[in-house]
Amino acid sequence: MRENRGMGEDAYEAGPTDVALLDETIGENLAATVAEHGEREALVSCHQQIRWTYREFADRVASLAKGLMGAGLKVGDRVGLWSPNYAEWTLVQYATAEIGVVLVNVNPAYRTHELAYALNQSGCTMLIAAPEFKGADYRAMVDDVRGDCPNLDTVVFLWDEVWESLAAGLPIGGQDAVSGDDYERRRASLSCDDAINIQYTSGTTGFPKGATLSHRNILNNGRFVARLQGFTPDDRLCIPVPFYHCFGMVMGNLGCTTHGATMVIPGDAFDPTAVLEAVEAERCTALYGVPTMFIAELALADFDRFDLSSLRTGVMAGSPCPVEVMKQVIERMNMGEVTICYGMTETSPVSTQTLPDDSLHHRTETVGAPHPHVEVRIADPATGATLGREQPGEFCTRGYSVMTGYWEDPDRTAAAIDAEGWMHTGDIGVMADDGYVNIVGRIKDLVIRGGENIYPREVEEFLYAHPAIEDVQVIGVPDVKYGEELMAWVKTAPGASVDLESVREFCKGRIAHYKIPRYVKIVDEFPMTVTGKVRKVEMRETSITELGLEAAAATTTA
Repeated sequence: MRENRGMGEDAYEAGPTDVALLDETIGENLAATVAEHGEREALVSCHQQIRWTYREFADRVASLAKGLMGAGLKVGDRVGLWSPNYAEWTLVQYATAEIGVVLVNVNPAYRTHELAYALNQSGCTMLIAAPEFKGADYRAMVDDVRGDCPNLDTVVFLWDEVWESLAAGLPIGGQDAVSGDDYERRRASLSCDDAINIQYTSGTTGFPKGATLSHRNILNNGRFVARLQGFTPDDRLCIPVPFYHCFGMVMGNLGCTTHGATMVIPGDAFDPTAVLEAVEAERCTALYGVPTMFIAELALADFDRFDLSSLRTGVMAGSPCPVEVMKQVIERMNMGEVTICYGMTETSPVSTQTLPDDSLHHRTETVGAPHPHVEVRIADPATGATLGREQPGEFCTRGYSVMTGYWEDPDRTAAAIDAEGWMHTGDIGVMADDGYVNIVGRIKDLVIRGGENIYPREVEEFLYAHPAIEDVQVIGVPDVKYGEELMAWVKTAPGASVDLESVREFCKGRIAHYKIPRYVKIVDEFPMTVTGKVRKVEMRETSITELGLEAAAATTTA
């Protein structure tokens, strides 16, 4: 358990600083790991039947890095990567970092409009892409947008002849081969504060913003996420979360390589059976996932056939974790030391984390306390003043992990990071007396019904206890009389049924009347982002149409 490091009654807490930050590049850190753990397994890609030791992994990274240099890429150039989870994804991630090229993560779910935006906004000169994914023809989509991307000089598809040349360290386009001396000079010229990664955040309004992250940002964050789980070189981490997001490439990949642990890729995209098969076959000690992933794994009809006895720890993050799901992960999946992380892309991503030896209360009802070298506070959204403990307000964080800014977007950077360096997350948090934080909702998700503030998370946690409900998401929908009313989208448990009346009856007398959903929609799935976050904006739009609430939605409110 952590010691309280707060300042009186203010909702402010600073993480420990006893372990120093790494002041090195990703390439320097990988070299140190290889020197110590070169013969250990670095990566296993189950669906590709690939196994690489750290020495083999580093050799492949260096070859690709030389190939990219030979293709004319300079320090600070941007290269897009549009692909699901393959071993090659990790090679590109580390090879670009080796030579100071900024990796631009392109969401595998993007289509032509979004792809063109990301490539143009970041100024990518090269795109490396999978040929296709889930029936989507990436080659055809690239052809559609290439004429609209004037900076895009080179497109490389994984496993074609050009890729094989680059991966072998051979030049393309008539360039000279890169010498070992040139390569080492490039590596030595880099700074840990250089921008190395751009990740586009999926905002609910407007165009995505390119959060720009440095070696220092993501190397340290991945290291501390793994360190707080007690990672050693003997750990083997199953990574079903997408690499294009911080959860995969930072918390997963960099968490492993900073400790000499093994990255295990169960598949190109999430499949609950493939995940548990990988855990069993590779004797994984840790597993990552968003709550919906763990829910899907636990719901498998043949769940009990999998031997999960090797599991010890892991991370559940990406969206609020239902308490009942957390308890099942601990009890049924053998993850007695599982931790909860909270953060956002703009903070590399993790700001708070629970510890493996924290109480069940802390690991099921909070998102932990501040990460090392990170400060957090709860602020009044209107004034920015620090509130008192136990008061809900905006979660703000400051420290090494805060992004360098949104790529070429100073106005939106200034709106997110204030003059004192605090990142304003838009999340509503409450800090307890012991410094642990609970996230109770998004400022934009807050439902105001007849003057009463309702946090959907609270209602969701209550409804999870309904025996017929497997998963639930609560949103606000417009209402002429009250301004907003609550609506619950419900996934029922196998073989169970539920309707509006049974839900309302379950709530009566147990929660305040204004928190009881006015509407219930039974669904098989929720609209999701690729990273497993529920798209509540889309749910609200769908509900307005289906319930005929367009007139109420058009009503102007103060």
